[in-house]
Amino acid sequence: MSLLKIRNLTVEFDTAAGPFRAVDSIDVEVSQREVLAIVGESGSGKSVSMLAVMGLLPDPATITADVMEYDGRDMLKMSDRERRKIIGREISMIFQEPISSLNPSFTCGYQVEEVLHRHLGLKGAAAHQRALELFEQVGIPEPERRLKSYPHQLSGGQCQRVMIAMAIACKPKLLIADEPTTALDVTIQKQILDLLMSLQEEYGMGLIMITHDMGVVAETADRVSVQYQGKKMEEADVLSLFENPKHPYTRALLAALPENATGDRLLTVSDGWEGMV
Repeated sequence: MSLLKIRNLTVEFDTAAGPFRAVDSIDVEVSQREVLAIVGESGSGKSVSMLAVMGLLPDPATITADVMEYDGRDMLKMSDRERRKIIGREISMIFQEPISSLNPSFTCGYQVEEVLHRHLGLKGAAAHQRALELFEQVGIPEPERRLKSYPHQLSGGQCQRVMIAMAIACKPKLLIADEPTTALDVTIQKQILDLLMSLQEEYGMGLIMITHDMGVVAETADRVSVQYQGKKMEEADVLSLFENPKHPYTRALLAALPENATGDRLLTVSDGWEGMV
């Protein structure tokens, strides 16, 4: 059975120029222990579609779907209270730009302990001990000291590890990672990806990896969904997608990779897209 099943998801925003459709009738499905990569350029609706699932889009957004099920439960019929019991506990998300996602006014330890208190009822020494264990698990050096640190006192890679600790605090069944390696140097990127994959294996989570990096896709995914301007262009298992992409846009994404460059100039996605239609 699918852990998350979405059919015909559409998201629209009201703008001064009229309604803008950011996500246009897409399907998403992921099972336990499976890694689904959602890939595409910036503005293709990757993050918006998952924020819609999390219920984190602003009120002016209009969200419709024929099916939105989590673990066999109909999310479209859930009350706000029922959804809040799931979001953050059974479904968790690692957001882009960890430094801006963490609250600068509170210590990193406090922010992790808040998750533990809200969803698991842990308080005081019990919450502190669990937060310490999480910091150790995600590889934060001097974890006891870092619990007392504020986000600005940590590096970008350490802040990302704090975000991961918050996301896995309740051992979720489904983890959504939104560009988890953005703005990190190559060495730290590899460490973060290895950490996510080891946690996914340890907890048996379903993992949705949102990215524009085809290298990340090749390294982590079981299946790949390609989006462009809010629509799904193609979906395939990772090996089939790289060896035999069906859609012109997918071929354009792959042609724009540096290792596929020919001649004196790198192709852009637009070059490949326009040349393959």
